[in-house]
Amino acid sequence: MGRFQASGAWDLRRTLIGKPLPTSAHAEERLTNAEALAILSSDALSSVAYATQEIVLVLGMAGAVGLGFTLPITGLIIALMIIVAISYRQTIKAYPLGGGSYRVSHENLGDLPGLVAGAALSIDYVLTVAVSTAAGISALTSYFHGLEPYRVPLCLVALVLLMVVNLRGLRSSAQLLSAPTYVFMAAVLTVVGVGLLKLAHGDIAPMAAAEQNLRMVEQHGGLTAISAVLLMRAFSSGCAALTGIEAISDSVMAFKPTEWKNARRVLTVMVLLLAVMFGGMSVLAQQLGTIYEENGPTLLYQLGDQVFGHNSPMVLVLQVATLLILLLAANTAYADFPRLANFLAQDGYLPRQLTSLGDRLVFSNGILALTGFAGVLIVIFGGSVTRLIPLYAVGVFLSFTLSQAGMVVHWWKERGLGWRVKALINGFGSLVTLVVTGVLLFSKFTHGAWLVVVTIPLLVMLFLAIKRHYRQVAKRLRLATDKKLSLPPAPADGGAPVVVLVGQLHRGSFEAVRYARSIARELVAVHVDLGLGKAEAFREQWHRQLPDIPLVVLDSPYRSLINPVLEFVKTFEMEHKKDREAFCTVVLPVFVTRHRWENLLHNQSTIALRSALRAQGIRVVTTVGFYL
Repeated sequence: MGRFQASGAWDLRRTLIGKPLPTSAHAEERLTNAEALAILSSDALSSVAYATQEIVLVLGMAGAVGLGFTLPITGLIIALMIIVAISYRQTIKAYPLGGGSYRVSHENLGDLPGLVAGAALSIDYVLTVAVSTAAGISALTSYFHGLEPYRVPLCLVALVLLMVVNLRGLRSSAQLLSAPTYVFMAAVLTVVGVGLLKLAHGDIAPMAAAEQNLRMVEQHGGLTAISAVLLMRAFSSGCAALTGIEAISDSVMAFKPTEWKNARRVLTVMVLLLAVMFGGMSVLAQQLGTIYEENGPTLLYQLGDQVFGHNSPMVLVLQVATLLILLLAANTAYADFPRLANFLAQDGYLPRQLTSLGDRLVFSNGILALTGFAGVLIVIFGGSVTRLIPLYAVGVFLSFTLSQAGMVVHWWKERGLGWRVKALINGFGSLVTLVVTGVLLFSKFTHGAWLVVVTIPLLVMLFLAIKRHYRQVAKRLRLATDKKLSLPPAPADGGAPVVVLVGQLHRGSFEAVRYARSIARELVAVHVDLGLGKAEAFREQWHRQLPDIPLVVLDSPYRSLINPVLEFVKTFEMEHKKDREAFCTVVLPVFVTRHRWENLLHNQSTIALRSALRAQGIRVVTTVGFYL
């Protein structure tokens, strides 16, 4: 029964995710510029669906007078957008292997600033998924009002669909999800263009200021006087338009060659499109006098309704395109969060499992973790965009600031041709984003931003605790010498044919080899080459320190630890099946941690392998514990 269930689960997995891709197919998974614009720019481009809306929501508290500041605030945000984009064009060229805020800050400013940037970005990516999914479902419920009570379940269903699409691989998700980005861009530009033309010809009547004020009174119970604090709140809400700009610098290696040149081209096109759509939306909203009420029809829906008419099929196209682009915006975080988690895990600040490529050449564990965290946020905040927005943008602007400051140090160290001008550009960008970070914290602190301020230090403390644990483990596992290691003699009589699995040669695996030697009539050590380029170095170390123990290195073109081991053990068993008196034994080294939470950092592959061996019918599977 167990085997039947396992087979059914495997078939379902293959149907949903697809067949495993070999490591050699990595180059084929690179993105064209058109695909990269759809996948990596969707977060930034989709923000036009709610950035102007949130500005209008805040300014509307002061009635028609407040709404008059919509365009100045939009212009300020567009100027900021251009400054950040110019700075990141430099970062992309300087870090052609991927130069996100974590890498740049960590290498140039030190461990702590790097971890702060990593924590801030991690929070922002989780919020990107939560906000984008919630905003997408809002677009759906704006058109189909009866679905409003099911907002949270719909958000969670959308999350699961996004997870499955991304587990299929980067190229597959690009092919599936590119079209909605271009449909959305065409729809928004059409709304803006047609709306402005109709206004110029007098075909649309703007809402009167008196009617605006009346609706604001009904919503807020009175008009709020315009103030610096209100303007800062509106500005900080609109700064959500800048989230996602860094995504391209994080994913330079996802482009086809020449990677950094293509990445810069896509970044430039993205910012130009974003500025035109965001600016056009704000101009049209102000000219038409359109206002937005929390949990009411979205601003984009109202604009489409005013421009095309309520029963126009263009309104439906606009809403469907908005729904899809907002869900696709979450896909940007799905592309970048796993890479960031991989960088942090490589440096020992997150569990090592996050460095493993899945069947489809994506960091599957990072995708699963992102889905889980975003789902928790959606449930806690009821899928409300307005309640989630105050948490948004603070982390990303903090990471902007640290990244640009790191680039200043980078240019100062390098001192190449034109380094002063480059340092000046990044320095100005860092100063501007630092000021914006302060404005965001001041204006949003009591509206939820304090959660981000508290969470970033907690995450940094977690990173440092994980790093400290891995350092202690490395110290504990380090072999005292690089010379030949001594082993106990093999049993004189009896003994069993034994396979011992070894990933690295350290004290933990050496203890397993020593135990295996003490019970083995015939002993073979097995190492699986997962394509990380470390197999040859391991083979040399093994022959130098344990020359008396045969070593078999198994190739794994699909990065699977389990399948090559199962096949080898099956063959090994068949070879010794004639000896009915001896059971074949498989020995697995395993860490025994001091605290339960530390198990999350170890033993996952051993547990999975042990289960797979037992499911295959291996009767003797022994784990040799090494106490940490």
